Amino acid sequence: MNTPNYGFQWQSGARGADRAVFDEGLRRHMLRVYNYMGIGLVLTGLVAFIVGTTPALYVPIFSSPLKWVAMLAPLAFVLFFSFRMQSMSASGAQTMFWAFCAVMGVSMASIFLVFTGTSIARTFFIAAAMFGATSLYGYTTRRDLSQFGSFLMMGLIGVVIASLVNLFLGSTMLQFIVSVVGIVVFVGLTAWDTQAIKEQYADHFDSESQQKLAVFGAFSLYLNFVNIFQLLLNFTGERE
Repeated sequence: MNTPNYGFQWQSGARGADRAVFDEGLRRHMLRVYNYMGIGLVLTGLVAFIVGTTPALYVPIFSSPLKWVAMLAPLAFVLFFSFRMQSMSASGAQTMFWAFCAVMGVSMASIFLVFTGTSIARTFFIAAAMFGATSLYGYTTRRDLSQFGSFLMMGLIGVVIASLVNLFLGSTMLQFIVSVVGIVVFVGLTAWDTQAIKEQYADHFDSESQQKLAVFGAFSLYLNFVNIFQLLLNFTGERE
């Protein structure tokens, strides 16, 4: 009987014990990814709440040109990760990830100035449900999702460019279109990234590589979740 293909290349005749060891390692790896992501979200939420509810912090940031630094700094971190991920050590990647989560918290602090706490909490749980269901699909499906990668990346680039342009235009219609398209793109990326994390684990068995892959996997899923949350907030958020 042929072994089902989950996106990994198995050696023919591999023993069941070896497969069990691999599956257990994969489960631990995915748990580490989700743990990093979860801690990152907690860090972001705490920083956003502290800054967004402390006038001594949010007034000098969001009432001056510093607001542009707060808004664009996360993008600089994303670009840095993208270009340096291969050369970074596992510990360096982890340090940068925590720094990125803190900076993202400063950037997102403005939501506490615009939306009610109840609507923020409600949107968070809606986003968590969407993310959880989609990531679970990406983890369990036997369908190869890599064929959607090019389409999703083009959609992502379009959303980023449109969002940057709308920072200066302030168009309500453009924001609506970006939100709708963005939610679809980031939901798709959640499933795609989850499956990709599984496949990458199959090629990296040493501890250092696994650690670094876990950080970058958490980084990818974190970005998807945060963007789903922010875009949903445009629809479900109740303004102060």
